[in-house]
Amino acid sequence: MRTLARPCSCELEIKRSRFVAHAGRVDTQPQTLAFFESIADPAATHNCWAWKLDVQHRFNDDGEPSGTAGRPILAAIEGRGLDHVMVVVTRYFGGIKLGAGGLVRAYSGAAARCIDQADIEEIEPRVACDIQADFRWTGQLYAALESCHAGNIREHFADGGITIRAEIPASALEELQRLLNDATRGEARIRSAG
Repeated sequence: MRTLARPCSCELEIKRSRFVAHAGRVDTQPQTLAFFESIADPAATHNCWAWKLDVQHRFNDDGEPSGTAGRPILAAIEGRGLDHVMVVVTRYFGGIKLGAGGLVRAYSGAAARCIDQADIEEIEPRVACDIQADFRWTGQLYAALESCHAGNIREHFADGGITIRAEIPASALEELQRLLNDATRGEARIRSAG
């Protein structure tokens, strides 16, 4: 997944209207609201926005003609292949109307310029899984998890053995299964912890 490493902003002036774009990483819908509230200027003419979280996305024209602000901002996010990102473009009206095409170009241009100035990072998705095995395999379980760069490890002990919940990179799931089968002679059981 490509996302922003840190928040960024930029400013454009188009026919005396000032467009201020702010972009940041968001991982949940409540974070989108918090980001918007931290950026939006109630004194501005419009605070238009768009966000993308995995398959979900939303946008808002905030009083601009329909389809001239929020959707072009979203197009800038998607056009750069970004995810878990929100962009808010605040407009301070300068007295000259831009027309529908001018608004689309202004909002998409402000969002695109802001994103283009940002530091982008690649983040590999992680999955949670539960691994169950007899106590005698505990060392082998931890060795396999370490080999697969597991994190956020929690363990639970019961009469039947150990259960370990861990988060691993999604691309390492098959490798973890292979390592566990080899190390425990097929006795360890792994399942998604979704």
